[in-house]
Amino acid sequence: METKTLQTQVDPSKIMQVGTGFFAAKTLLTAVNMELFTILAKRELSGKEIQSRLGLHSRSLYDFLDALVALGFLKRTGIKETALYSNDEDSDLFLDKNKPTYVGGILEMANNRLYPFWNDLEEGLKTGEPQNETKSAGKPIFEEVYADPKKLREFVWAMAGVQMGNFIAFAKQFDFSDYKTLCDIGGAGGFLAAQVTLNNPHMQCTSFDLPPVEPIAKENLRNMNLAEKVTVKSGDFFTDDFPKADVITMGNILHDWGKKDKKMLIKKAYDALPKGGSLVIIENIIDDNRSENAFGLLMSLNMLIETSEGYDFTAADFSELAKEVGFGQISTLPLTGPSSAAIAIK
Repeated sequence: METKTLQTQVDPSKIMQVGTGFFAAKTLLTAVNMELFTILAKRELSGKEIQSRLGLHSRSLYDFLDALVALGFLKRTGIKETALYSNDEDSDLFLDKNKPTYVGGILEMANNRLYPFWNDLEEGLKTGEPQNETKSAGKPIFEEVYADPKKLREFVWAMAGVQMGNFIAFAKQFDFSDYKTLCDIGGAGGFLAAQVTLNNPHMQCTSFDLPPVEPIAKENLRNMNLAEKVTVKSGDFFTDDFPKADVITMGNILHDWGKKDKKMLIKKAYDALPKGGSLVIIENIIDDNRSENAFGLLMSLNMLIETSEGYDFTAADFSELAKEVGFGQISTLPLTGPSSAAIAIK
């Protein structure tokens, strides 16, 4: 019998795809920032109509639009001057600003803030220092963002965009039958509390964040007809005790801080919970082997760019800290994409 030797095909395609990935990223981010998908949600348009609506030059007009077709974000009939463009199903659902499913907030922030900061990743890796506004302004990131109403609103919507699918999944999958109250720490726009309330009407939910966020959260809850059902409470989770609740949640909060502050926040949650209460951490939990959740690891690099000590973590990392402060049973609940809920029971 003839023996065949199987050789692994080696080629540079993955290297080139990732190495030039910013081409595609910036093309999508630009389209989101110009609200192309929101415009096309109303009706399909020709290239010339899009050019007029967005104030584009004729040069590269069709390269830009057809690149979005090739990337799977737009659909097209005809070609060039005879073409009509419309949204792909995913783009129409998630990138139309007028839909409650809009996730473009994080992409707007990626375009307007993060994209230029990542150019200094090498410096961050060598110095361990943030590479964002703090380099010139000298203020910590949250001080900088919360001091500017425009940046704060953008930040709140960015956090909603990146987490909305996870909040919905959590609200539907977590067993709330033994609980009555929930407090979302660092609740930003109130979206997690809103989703839990919508999917579990018996729950009394509170969204807790700094005072400048309160009007944004209340506006969002009014728009969702939940102003009378979800409480918005102002405070500082570093200096104030957490409100008492059966379930305490934190969505993308712990990864902003170093190990000492992570443990302090987990301890505050422990103190605010009754026996049998749950602490739920919704993050891009890195796999314990640190080799599969690429997005979680890249998000941890983003914490280098954005914060002085923050980092993303594995389920084992969280379990170690939670058990040190007194929590017993620890588990994880997969949510959407690379995200999970780490759950600790008191």
